[in-house]
Amino acid sequence: MKKAIIIGSGVGGLATALRLKAQGLDVLVFENNSYPGGKLSSFTLGKYRFDAGPSLLTMPHYIDELFELFDEKPQDYFNYRRKDISCKYFWDDNTVLNAYSNKKKFINEINNVLKVDKRIVSTYLEKAKKKYDLTKSIFLEKSLHKIETFLSTDLIKGVFNLFFFQINKTLNSVNEEELKEPHLVQLFNRFATYNGSSPYKTPGMMTLVQHLEQEFGTFVSEKGMINITESLFDLAIRNGIKFEFNQLVNEILLENNKAVGVKVNNSIYKSDLVVSNMDVVPTYKKLLKTSYQPKKVLNQERSSSALIFYWGIKKTFKNLELHNILFSNNYKKEFDSIFDLGNICDDPTVYINITSKDVVTDAPNGCENWFVMINSPNDKGQKWDEIIKNVRKNIINKINRILNTDIENFIEFEEIFSPKTIESNTQSYLGSLYGSSSNDTMAA
Repeated sequence: MKKAIIIGSGVGGLATALRLKAQGLDVLVFENNSYPGGKLSSFTLGKYRFDAGPSLLTMPHYIDELFELFDEKPQDYFNYRRKDISCKYFWDDNTVLNAYSNKKKFINEINNVLKVDKRIVSTYLEKAKKKYDLTKSIFLEKSLHKIETFLSTDLIKGVFNLFFFQINKTLNSVNEEELKEPHLVQLFNRFATYNGSSPYKTPGMMTLVQHLEQEFGTFVSEKGMINITESLFDLAIRNGIKFEFNQLVNEILLENNKAVGVKVNNSIYKSDLVVSNMDVVPTYKKLLKTSYQPKKVLNQERSSSALIFYWGIKKTFKNLELHNILFSNNYKKEFDSIFDLGNICDDPTVYINITSKDVVTDAPNGCENWFVMINSPNDKGQKWDEIIKNVRKNIINKINRILNTDIENFIEFEEIFSPKTIESNTQSYLGSLYGSSSNDTMAA
């Protein structure tokens, strides 16, 4: 039986291990932490439970598919439901908008709240859908490392529609031209952050991210995001995949330019296939030191990171949803600060995720668990203690102003993650959440 070694048990590592096992390989996973999941882990503060990493669930059918590979019913282990409101948006001028999952309701809401003609939004979303349809088979269903992908009719269709992808415009310029209304432009600019980029730099191709969320919807796992990790890990164990925790891989072993195993501490583990689920930079710089180093890949601008405040709140807020955004008054300044100055501006956009809205056991009765996240530069040696102090004061002022409250009176527990924490916990180079950014034309 062929052997495969996976480095890292993040969701990508778990999924890859399961797919290789389903193809008949003997799979061994090495994980530096004492738990699986990578960024998608969980912790508690008192009686409050928090998802430590990703908070947004989209396209859960890809998770279902992993169970189906082993003829198991995903519903026996992992259940979710679609949210009626994907996200609730707040601005300082008292504008509030619900982003409904239902496209018709969403367009009506934009028309009612922002007075934007329904046809403008419909046309925009139709174009985003076309971009997605023209590229999904190439990027989601085929490998970019295989020559047949580049000889496919799908790629040829894509090439003939190159102008349609709006690659030579930024996401912001596309949104300003097509949507015009400032609140709506800012709302749709936000989707650049889904891969850690700036809407003022990433190409107009990225309008398709809005289509993904609108068309497929956002979901909530009945047991929290951590259930993704737990259910996939249990599936792997049931099917004979082996895990070694608290084991840091030191080197990927090469023979004739082919990976043949790994070195862990002083032990050698041979295999027919090695998959690294680590960030590409530490994979090359730490595990493939003697290998060719692809400078273009390794020197790409890194994505943004995050500053996250986990708060146990002794109060419930009926005007908040699972996902909430309190927008900055100057979005361009926010992204210039992150990507050009390596800092966080005085008025950052605030994301508040409250899983106890749906998973009631995540907080005590009458309380809520707040995951409060700010887009941040990656770690370049900034004085994070000083930045955290300033940001905390600024976001509390913003929350108080927009929600008409005094939030600090209700903070019972607090934990803070900075880019340094994220890098330490997940081996993400410089604490970048998404690897490289998509802040140039070639990213499209």
